This record gives sequence, structure tokens and C-alpha cells, in this order.
Amino acid sequence: MSLVIAADRSGVGKTTVTAAILASLKARPGVVQSFKVGPDYIDPMFHTVVTQRPCRNLDPILTSEPYTQQIFHTHTQQANYALIEGVMGLFDGAIGQQGRGSTAHIARLLDVPIALVLDCSRLSDSIAALVHGYRSFDPQLQIAGVILNRVGSDRHLQSLKSALQPLSIRILGVLQRQPSIHIPDRHLGLVPIDELEGADGLLQQLATVGNRCFDWSALLPLLATTQATPTPLAAPVRPQISALTSSTPSSRVRIAIAKDVAFSFYYADNLDQLRHLGAELVFWSPIHDNALPNHIHGLYLGGGFPEMFAVELSENVAVRQDLKTAIQAGLPTYAECGGLMYLCESLQTLQGKRFPMVGVLPANVKMAKRLTLGYRCAIATQNTPLLTAGTTVWGHEFHHSELDQDGDNPTYTFSRQTVAHPSEISEGWHRYNLHASYLHLHWGNQPEIPKRFIQQCRDFKATC
Repeated sequence: MSLVIAADRSGVGKTTVTAAILASLKARPGVVQSFKVGPDYIDPMFHTVVTQRPCRNLDPILTSEPYTQQIFHTHTQQANYALIEGVMGLFDGAIGQQGRGSTAHIARLLDVPIALVLDCSRLSDSIAALVHGYRSFDPQLQIAGVILNRVGSDRHLQSLKSALQPLSIRILGVLQRQPSIHIPDRHLGLVPIDELEGADGLLQQLATVGNRCFDWSALLPLLATTQATPTPLAAPVRPQISALTSSTPSSRVRIAIAKDVAFSFYYADNLDQLRHLGAELVFWSPIHDNALPNHIHGLYLGGGFPEMFAVELSENVAVRQDLKTAIQAGLPTYAECGGLMYLCESLQTLQGKRFPMVGVLPANVKMAKRLTLGYRCAIATQNTPLLTAGTTVWGHEFHHSELDQDGDNPTYTFSRQTVAHPSEISEGWHRYNLHASYLHLHWGNQPEIPKRFIQQCRDFKATC
């Protein structure tokens, strides 16, 4: 049905291996669907550019196990080949969750085999012990084979093969060191592909590596879905999510979605749910456009990298003023992480320079040395455009910034669990008809969230 690209730890080249396989598959007849384990946004952007189809996140913590199974089976039915990129090491899940949300959890849940990527740059005979340990640790998992990455030479490869021979495990791919293939990273992980110069050349290099370095006679049967033949398919049908109901054209609302290099963190399922509820999504750029789109009834400011484009965002004074006026007038608005940062009075960059932002929130944001990271079980403290008071949601924090003051009307209370200092905090801002928070939400298991947001937009439309 599919294959999971896993690893023994982070940083061994899962994304490069996954992108190389996807790029090679894309050149073949048929439709390729990719998935990413966990809450990540950046790796799915690479997948999407390669396959020309939205990558789908598989996260049973942000959603649920049944939803994860449903979204996987829905989208594999629309494709000829499917590939899942794992997260961190194979058994690494959410802290304190006993491996829940790990790549191993997803492989068990979906009953799919695993290709284990290994960084061989500092390994020879010891690779056998490593593979034996990972293969025997959980008998429920099926390790279909290994992919040897960063192999130094033919002699090194022969040493690795000799060590693995007694294990009778299939070698699905061999990638020697590829100094010309480099995906740079920064404070929140990889640099998004939309920002990379020479991205087309990089994708071509990845396709070449994919064609040359993998055992396709073994890989293709693992990647093939239940489609009988690899022929192009029709446009995807919408997921059968029973809680979603479409609206009539007369009741449709227009929701502006901020989308450019500064704001690009959106789960494809969230946008799908808005569409399936009848919303018209209007994509626009806070950097390049000189005004908000006309006749909008709602606004969604996703996460991203406003700190990397603070100059451009600040210089677009017309849009900043437009936004402030619209939000103060009651436009239903959801601002998530980077969107929250943009709505503050000012933003201090990694270089220590401060730039004015929209100014709807009476707080200033600055980049911090410490990364705030983790899943949160949050309770809504009041009614907002997305949530009713008392609603419990699972979200994910992932930011290197902090505000100089807390919201005077917070949206959530939740725990930030650390080994030494667990703490209950209030977080987020609720002003006008704005829900702003650092917390990233996936709406997959809670369709009442987009339904409430759509209704708020309809109510606003009725007053226009």
C-alpha cells in the first residue's frame, strides 16, 4: 500500500532520500501521493513541489488514530504510488507519550512496511548491530530493507554489505556522499523550497540520484497502491468526512489566506475543510499586494517566517493599515504563530533590528535563543471566532520568538511540560473578532472549528 521512510535518528537524510524517490517517481506514469508524519510544515512543501499534489500530515496527536487512517486511505485511493516520510528516529514520539505520534506508531497504525535510512559516514561493521536492534525491537514492525546514505567509497560499501549479509536484509538504495546536493537549514529547520535559489536544478539532481541509486525492482512493489495500473488519474475527490457539509453558492463567504514566503505554514486538510464548507479561498501576499482582497468576510494568517521578511512586511504600510482597520472593524480573523507575530506592534529580528508591524496587538515580539517546541493540550478560555469557551484542543508550538507581554484577554490555558518545571500558562490574544495564538491547530478531528469560523464569516457578511 505504501512505504515509510524512517531513520535511526534525526539528521541522517530522510528528507533528501524521500525527495529523491518522489522526484524519480514523478517522472514515471501515474500519480504520486506523499505523506509526512507529525506536525511539520516545511518537509511537506518539498513534497508538494515535487509531486504537484498537497502532502498530507499524519499526526494522531493533533487529530486522532481513526482520522489518520481515514486521510491516508482516502488519498492513497486517488494515487498510483504513495510514500510516507517519517519524523526523527523511528521510535521517537511526543515526550511522555510512550512513542505516540512516532514513525513506528504510524507504521503500526497503517500496517505499512519501513525503509530504514542509515547515515553510514561513521559506520562499518557496527551497522549490523544497529540494524539488528531496530529490526528486533518491535516485532510488530516490518522492516522491508535499508537505505545506506553517505557511503564513502566502493570499499566502504563492500564493508557495509559484508556486515549486513548475515541479517539477510535487503538493501533498497545506496547513496554516496552528495556534496552538490545541499538543502540549507536555519533556526526552525530546513529553508522552505520557495526561498531556495536554483530549486529546479536541485529537483533535477534529486531525480537523477533517485533514478541511479535505488533498487527499483524492490521499491516499486512497495510503493504501489491498490491501483491496478500506473495511469494518470482524474482530479482528486474530496475526502469523505461526514461532519462536513457544503454550502449553497448564495451563502458562500470569501476568506483571505495570507500566502507568500513569509506566511506558508498551512495544513492542506484545514484549507480543504474550508472549501468543502463552501468558502471561497482568496490567496494574497502581505509582502507584494498593495491592499487586502476586495469583499472578504474572513482572514486566515498562517505561520511562517515573518522574522526573515520583516523589512518587506514593514515597508508595505498600506497593507498594514488595511489589516488593522479591517480587524478593528470586526473581520473574523485567525492568526497562528507567524500571523500572531505580524499583528504585534513591532518585530525584532535575529539581527536585533526592530521593525513596525500591523499594531493590532499591544505587544512587541523579538527572536529568542530558546526554541519553544511541543504538543499542548489547551482549553479555550472564552468564545473566539474558532472556539467556544471550554473547548479542549491539541495543538503544537514551534517558535523561536517571544512577546514582551502576555495577552490581556488570552485564548487558552495549557501546560508546557518540562522534566524539571511543568507550568500552567495562559496564552494567546482575543480582541475585536480576532483569535491569535502561537498554537498551531490541525482541524481534522474537530470539524466544528472550521464550521464555527465559517459561521462567524457569514455573520460578518450579513452586516456588510
